[in-house]
Amino acid sequence: MLMPCPLCVFQRMAVIALGIVFLVAALHNPVGRGNLVYAGLLAVAAATGAGVAGRHVWLQNLPADQVPSCGPGFDYIIDSFPLSDALKMIFTGSGECASIDWAFLGLSMPAWVLISIILVGSLGIWNNLRRI
Repeated sequence: MLMPCPLCVFQRMAVIALGIVFLVAALHNPVGRGNLVYAGLLAVAAATGAGVAGRHVWLQNLPADQVPSCGPGFDYIIDSFPLSDALKMIFTGSGECASIDWAFLGLSMPAWVLISIILVGSLGIWNNLRRI
């Protein structure tokens, strides 16, 4: 089993947020302005997830001499530091975020998350905006 690095945890949170917005929108089945609200929420969730996944892909493609040193785990960071410091440490990335432990068709897991979030988010936004 692969243990997620801090950036992987935030990517998972973004995917979960995207799924929750999809679920609520499907159950609510909005009309008019409601579609705009859900399209906006999907855009925020997808952009956040794409930003985190993009940062992770960038870290994975750094030259070996520029990779940050390994840092503490996600739980320790959240429990031990104020939120602003914890977020700064997480998004700075660490050596564990730069390692590629899994790949499919030559792309790492964060690259697949980036592609998936962009596609699914775009389709959700399009679906909400086409019904206005």
